[in-house]
Amino acid sequence: MILDHLAGSKIAALGRLKPGLQTCLSASFAFDLQSPICNLPLQVVSAQTTHLSPEAKASLPRHVAIIMDGNGRWARQGHLPRIEGHRAGAESARIVIRTAGELGIKYLTLYAFSVENWNRPKDEVDALMKYLVHYLKSETPELNKNNVRLEIIGQTYRLPEAVQEHLKKSLATLSKNNGLTLIMALSYGGRTEIVEAARSIAQQVKLGELDPADINEQVFAQHLYTRNIPDPDLLIRTSGEMRISNFLLWQISYAELLVTPTLWPDFRKPQFYAALEEYNRRHRRFGGL
Repeated sequence: MILDHLAGSKIAALGRLKPGLQTCLSASFAFDLQSPICNLPLQVVSAQTTHLSPEAKASLPRHVAIIMDGNGRWARQGHLPRIEGHRAGAESARIVIRTAGELGIKYLTLYAFSVENWNRPKDEVDALMKYLVHYLKSETPELNKNNVRLEIIGQTYRLPEAVQEHLKKSLATLSKNNGLTLIMALSYGGRTEIVEAARSIAQQVKLGELDPADINEQVFAQHLYTRNIPDPDLLIRTSGEMRISNFLLWQISYAELLVTPTLWPDFRKPQFYAALEEYNRRHRRFGGL
């Protein structure tokens, strides 16, 4: 999408870009064109959208996926321990989950802990796991009250036993709900998911249960963690980082991408509404005209 309105001296930057790169989107959304993070033309979306327009309500994404980034930086800016950033981030998750359910969005995937996150300092990982147990204990009743169903994707066998036990309890408690489906990506990696799917397919071929000629996109998708979940329509990344970070690599092939410099603990209902308003302005062509 090529922007129609460019600010004065910044228009010169347009010529340096390939046509497919001529946009930079954010939810505060205020990248500076000269910023090393985003040397692209600017499309501004208000961060203070307190109500959704009728048009946005009529074209809500069925599935929103979020890379929740910036907890550590938020804590550092406030001279606080990193765990305080994770606590504040949990409150943002609570608000976004509640808002998505109220709006009637069907699926919400939150990137909570990646396979790469196991490489963080042991003290931080241990604190995150303990906080995850606390979150499941405290939030499951609220999720149940709001008719939220829970699913987990990732290598959950790598999680501590206490976490696995509480996940099983929460999954069982919420299993009969039919409102918002909350998908938590825990110990998740997109490449790992694809490798495991390929291994599963190879095993079926080896056993004579699957003819290689019958392998197509639909068959492959049925071997992913997300086999019963539609692909995301909208992918939001907070904190301004312009990368996917190994998240839902197969599934986001046609998702609308939206990056905001807002740190995750500051991403609340107004920022979520602003993202949905921007999604409403997109023209999804899926390769067509």
